[in-house]
Amino acid sequence: MGEYTVCMSVYKNDKPENFRQAIYSIYNQTVMPDEIVLVVDGPVGDELEREIGCVRREIPILKVLRLRENKGHAIARQIAIDNSKNDLVAIMDSDDVSVPDRFRLQLAVLRNNPDISVVGGLINEFTDSPENIVSRRVVPEFDSDIKQYMKRRCPLNFVTVMMRRSDLLSVGGIKDWYCEEDYYLWVRFMLAGYKFYNIQDNLVDVRIGEDTYKRRGSVKYFKSEVTFQRYMLNNKVITYSEYVLNIAIRLFVQIILPNKLRAVFYRKFARS
Repeated sequence: MGEYTVCMSVYKNDKPENFRQAIYSIYNQTVMPDEIVLVVDGPVGDELEREIGCVRREIPILKVLRLRENKGHAIARQIAIDNSKNDLVAIMDSDDVSVPDRFRLQLAVLRNNPDISVVGGLINEFTDSPENIVSRRVVPEFDSDIKQYMKRRCPLNFVTVMMRRSDLLSVGGIKDWYCEEDYYLWVRFMLAGYKFYNIQDNLVDVRIGEDTYKRRGSVKYFKSEVTFQRYMLNNKVITYSEYVLNIAIRLFVQIILPNKLRAVFYRKFARS
């Protein structure tokens, strides 16, 4: 058993069977956590409520916190982190599947490299079952490459990360920014001088569907991206020419492309 906490949230639209698969993928690790903090993000249906009750009885290291109303991923995750007992904290989604060796690999990186604050990894994206892989998101390995990649795209897969809680809190924690809370967090880590590392192995199987690409095609999503690119420009993360190019690419992909072609673009060109 390792001295680290896995932080997870669940809300009303999560399917009980996916939630069970997700939470047991972190409980059945080769190096188990000594704490799992689950935030129930607002009221949930009876079926999901029963499943939460079942896993609470089955998993002794599980701590359950409840919010009266839905606050969203960013706030729920930060509440979980605020209530964790360990300095090493990992993020996990309620419908994904962590590979059995995920945390052993991440703990080794953080323990052997005290200068690294965040360690992530690659993801396989699947539909229906983890065996049905439709795409793979590859991100750079080393800190300098991660920070260069950050000028164009989000450089870490949020659902794979393990972080030093003290460093996370020093940059203000996870803050809500529509569909950009992770990217926003990594920029703040970089501006504070912290270092990253991405393990070049698949750490999490991520469940996706057609709604995944529809969300990335909304005007609200595009406006959030534009505002975030302006934030990076104002903080000298990117130049003006990089800002214009980034906006142009996002306008084409998120607004101009129809959803079916957007799905093809993400799977063929925005993944590996």
